[in-house]
Amino acid sequence: MTDYLKRIAAGERLTFDEACAVMHLLLKGEASPEQTAGLLMGLRGRGESLDELTGFTKVMREYAVPVAVNDPDAIDVVGTGGDGSGTFNISTATMFVCAGAGATVAKHGNRSVSSKCGSADVLRELGVFVELPAEQASACINQAGLGFMFAPLFHPALRFVMPVRRALAARTFFNILGPLCNPAGVQSGLFGAFAPDVADAMGQILERLGGRRVLTVHSEDGLDEFSIAATTTVRSFGLPAWALVRPEDLGLPSASLADIRGGDASVNADIIRAILRGDEGPHRDVVLLNAAFALITAGKCDDPQEGLELARESIDGGGAARSLQAMVDASQSLRPSA
Repeated sequence: MTDYLKRIAAGERLTFDEACAVMHLLLKGEASPEQTAGLLMGLRGRGESLDELTGFTKVMREYAVPVAVNDPDAIDVVGTGGDGSGTFNISTATMFVCAGAGATVAKHGNRSVSSKCGSADVLRELGVFVELPAEQASACINQAGLGFMFAPLFHPALRFVMPVRRALAARTFFNILGPLCNPAGVQSGLFGAFAPDVADAMGQILERLGGRRVLTVHSEDGLDEFSIAATTTVRSFGLPAWALVRPEDLGLPSASLADIRGGDASVNADIIRAILRGDEGPHRDVVLLNAAFALITAGKCDDPQEGLELARESIDGGGAARSLQAMVDASQSLRPSA
């Protein structure tokens, strides 16, 4: 590791194979805390290359606990977080709408890190048992059509780097890797990023590692998902190019960022319940916009206008609400006995 650190300090970039070797050292616990901190901050200072990020992602996937999902078209709807917007859990709400429209959703997430409420927090508030181990998470996804994988359970090797990450309290390349390392190995989905260059890098990494239908997004207002308050830049991989998307393009009204802000897990769960029971307004609109494109990645439609109609029917026909209930029932029935 010492040689790699010296080279990074000198501004050199690692090859793909060297990045893989570095990640093996980290995830085997063979790097000291000081070396780990030096690596994370050194790369943060000069910026990670695409080869480096791709190598890191490949190896982190290898160390994940695998989850078997039957549907090859299963998707994730996930973002890096860290946008500081305070919105409700848009991607989590989008998951139910997509599942209600027939998509299989294998969601990978965590508790809150920088926001008031992470996906695990709001799902727990909605009645989902979020800490299913691999076999049970697999059964939940395959039975209910959607499920959740709680990141700390599926990436045990990260225990070697987590104390350093907490001590640094700074964004590092691990913030980018998280959404790219779904334990179910999904090859399609909607991936949001906290910055436009990160969105582009994420898409290229996913494509290099076998991604099939991938959209990566970043909105001008900073959101790591499609926004109804600003223009969203879209990168397409294995799909047609959309480039820039505004809510008006799909006939949806624009709104302010304040209109889609959320709160703690209780507040956000209430917002999601209201959306699923058919309440109108900006909360519903931003979820419809995200679901319209996520359904394209699931192979359920070819264009966002068709996706929008599927998303509306999922909510108004009750499919989205039934998907939430199916996830609650399956996760609780599969919950390991104490």
